[in-house]
Amino acid sequence: MSKLFLAPMEGLADCVMRDVLTNTGGLDGCVSEFVRVTGSVLPQSVYERDTPEVLHGGYTPSGTPMVIQLLGSDPEWMAVNAVHAAKLSPHGIDLNFGCPAKVVNRHGGGAMLLAHPDKLYSIVSAVRMAVPAHIPVTAKMRLGVSDTSRALDCARALTEGGAASLVVHARTREDGYKPPAHWEWIAHIDAAVDVPVMANGDVWTVEDWERCRAVSGCEDVMIGRGAVSDPFLALRIRGLMARTPSSEEWPAVLAQLADYLKKLKIRVAVRHEHGRVKMWLSYLKRTWPQAVELHDAIRRLHDSHEILEVIERAQASCGLAPLPFPPGNEPA
Repeated sequence: MSKLFLAPMEGLADCVMRDVLTNTGGLDGCVSEFVRVTGSVLPQSVYERDTPEVLHGGYTPSGTPMVIQLLGSDPEWMAVNAVHAAKLSPHGIDLNFGCPAKVVNRHGGGAMLLAHPDKLYSIVSAVRMAVPAHIPVTAKMRLGVSDTSRALDCARALTEGGAASLVVHARTREDGYKPPAHWEWIAHIDAAVDVPVMANGDVWTVEDWERCRAVSGCEDVMIGRGAVSDPFLALRIRGLMARTPSSEEWPAVLAQLADYLKKLKIRVAVRHEHGRVKMWLSYLKRTWPQAVELHDAIRRLHDSHEILEVIERAQASCGLAPLPFPPGNEPA
């Protein structure tokens, strides 16, 4: 069976979202939001805050392995920090060469490094030499900065530097997240390197997953926004749920939303809770019409307790009892 991984999505797939989505099932692993490396050694508290899975052997609460992703442009600092991260994340260290965010790119990090294959090689080789041999070092890349002219050179630089596998997001940095994803380019990269390649980009449905695998030639796929828009996508791909979402699934989505908000209360500052729930609902609207009505009902609310009451009323209308807070974590 091919593998399915949850993508690292900055500002979206935080530890709470990883918890909820991996608990739903069907995923073989996940990658953290990037941990940014600059000119210092990050303290363990940073990892415990952003990747709390490290407190449990590198697993999400459901037992799904998590890999820490590092982002930075200095080979020496990346190597030093990777050594420490490897002690916390036994499942591997992933290196980010695909982030299109301006705040990252203007400092020469993320996808901007794709203009310099020699730098990619330097970073990966430094990390690979520093990290114990039994810890996999992997990399995630896009097709380039503004075009695909260096895509194959970048892929070769990463693998020659020691990356054990690649995830390829089938767009350039300039493309951002605009459709379409160019899965055919993943096939070119797969043919050019001697390590496993995982396809990523624009997999929203089972049909997309099938076409992505056919066009890219890759067995394994990483899903991101598609899994946020349809939390059951991995189960659908596995054949464990209907291929197409239905209204009958809405009560289960409400239960996930309530679970998500209650876990946010434990992990996230109060001022951010309402924004996170609204953001997830904005993705769910792509899949379920009921999410539009619920989003409208909470759009002007900023108190997470009021938002939870709206969600629980929606659950009650479906005949569902509210979920309790996780034991020992009830809000004051």
